[in-house]
Amino acid sequence: MREGTVLIVGGGGREHALAIGLSDSESVSQIHVAPGNAGTSVIGTNHPISASDVPGITRLAVEIEADLVIIGPEAPLVAGLADDLRTLGISCFGPGANGALIEGSKQHAKEIMRELGIPTADSVMLRDIDRMTGVLDSMGPPWVIKRDGLAAGKGVTVTSDIEKAQHAATSAINKDGSVLIESFLEGEEASLLVLIDESDFAILPASQDHKRLSDGDSGPNTGGMGAYAPAPVAEISVIERAISTIIAPMHEYLSRGESPYRGCLYVGLMIRDGHPSVVEFNARLGDPETQVTVPLIESDLGLLLFSVAQGKLGEFNLEISDNHAATVVLASEGYPQNPVKGREISGLAGSRFDKRAIIHHAGTKISSGKVVSSGGRVLSATGIGESLSEALEGAYGAISKIDLKGGHFRRDIGSRALDRPLSGPKTEE
Repeated sequence: MREGTVLIVGGGGREHALAIGLSDSESVSQIHVAPGNAGTSVIGTNHPISASDVPGITRLAVEIEADLVIIGPEAPLVAGLADDLRTLGISCFGPGANGALIEGSKQHAKEIMRELGIPTADSVMLRDIDRMTGVLDSMGPPWVIKRDGLAAGKGVTVTSDIEKAQHAATSAINKDGSVLIESFLEGEEASLLVLIDESDFAILPASQDHKRLSDGDSGPNTGGMGAYAPAPVAEISVIERAISTIIAPMHEYLSRGESPYRGCLYVGLMIRDGHPSVVEFNARLGDPETQVTVPLIESDLGLLLFSVAQGKLGEFNLEISDNHAATVVLASEGYPQNPVKGREISGLAGSRFDKRAIIHHAGTKISSGKVVSSGGRVLSATGIGESLSEALEGAYGAISKIDLKGGHFRRDIGSRALDRPLSGPKTEE
């Protein structure tokens, strides 16, 4: 692909990070985003089509003669958007529906891991509420309760309160007809974004997300309040073990058949005493992990993702920066339960404050010529530096200049790596 047209599907911080990265790619001439946000509108052309509107996205890709479509969210992947695009001869970064089922069904993912001998937590799929008490007694406390379908990153409850565990399990069964109850894994979490096609796989810098709403990992789970990369807990020896016990077996499995996996396999790890186990698989780039990994890719991003879409990753020379990146999410008042929307955001200065900081838009839109909030996670400030401390300084320096009434952010992103040794375990959250 040379001077190609790219369509990005989605409208969050992940998609804005991709758009910024692609805008620096010599291989990309036009960027389209559906539906996009206020940030992507400055870089490319937004189209008011929902990411879940598979026929609408497909028609748009044909209309703009897209050379490459990059699918951000999980819902259109599970719905088969990539399959429809490939049927039309359009290159797509993202797995087909069969591959995306690894995120669409946690039970399916568990069955694959058992088949391949991949280390993960023991689990029981429960469909009968009458069996719930016995299963909970055998698995905890603490208990890990997971909805089996897509839940926008908020379908997990970890608790030592039996009543909360029973409520979460009952609610999941009532909504989905089933619930996954897992044994509790101790350790420290890290995320690996693994680019995969049938020719090869490539691992992007390991990152660590902060799921809880408030400082000290307190408050409810969210879609992610910040992240940093590379995560020091994912030492070289840990990555090597992850490759041999998790990634290489998954690559071989996903490369089988007529429709091999072409996209990103998100590997959520729990690391204890240097040994990684799988917490979850996702079939896409993570958010906010993308915001701290894309800025560290020195290769042409357009050519990289196009190579994966073509099944030619093995021919691509991936170059990664030695820098560090950290992102801090600014959330709306009331997030995650009832985020307040429609408030003006001031203090923005384009996408980049300076060479050390990038503003990644997420829940934003243009209204009457002004940038206003339109979601729970409004934007994030991402700092780049030669050290994690320098990256955090850039991120917090940028986010402190932004004004959103009722907006809030965590002030301890990256503290695990800065303030304590890595030898002690950190419990799952």
